[in-house]
Amino acid sequence: MASGRYDQPAAPSVAPVTTKLLIAGGFGVGKTTLVGAISEVRPLRTEEDLSEVGVGIDDTSSVEHKRTTTVAMDFGRITFPSGVVLYLFGTPGQERFWFMWDELAFGALGAVVLADTRRLEDSFSSIDYFERRDTPFVVAANHFDGSAYYDVESIRDALDLEADVPILICDARRRESVKEVLIASVTHALRRHQMAARH
Repeated sequence: MASGRYDQPAAPSVAPVTTKLLIAGGFGVGKTTLVGAISEVRPLRTEEDLSEVGVGIDDTSSVEHKRTTTVAMDFGRITFPSGVVLYLFGTPGQERFWFMWDELAFGALGAVVLADTRRLEDSFSSIDYFERRDTPFVVAANHFDGSAYYDVESIRDALDLEADVPILICDARRRESVKEVLIASVTHALRRHQMAARH
């Protein structure tokens, strides 16, 4: 006789490994889109309509179509077949919300700096933040429709990045592209932490 309860999946033999990754970058580079493209749960978004408060403060010249902005964070989760559970925290891009970054960064394994090649200068503050804190990060150049294509070394030179910082070209709308970025970020961060532990 059926009990009316669904069968519970067998408990995993090994507890899942959970880790935290930051998704940072300038205003309007696609952080909310990236988290939404990969999250296995409905992403938590703290988007609000752009308002008069940001006029003269937020540079919208390259993102005229943008009507909302993240005011606290984006949050998503993805579980890899290996059992690793990755919690994604997207940071707000505008300078007036940077005071929240330290709280969001606490306990993070590493970070992704999402960049728009049409305005790479917007990436400098994120890169500087992670370099000063010795947080492992990768740069993911989000290729927007109609934007010029730049190779990895051109981007490295423009951002003055060390040779060991991974750079990827991605499409923040595509799940598989985002997955490659996250795998590269976790791999790079683990390698950096292992090297630091040996010294």
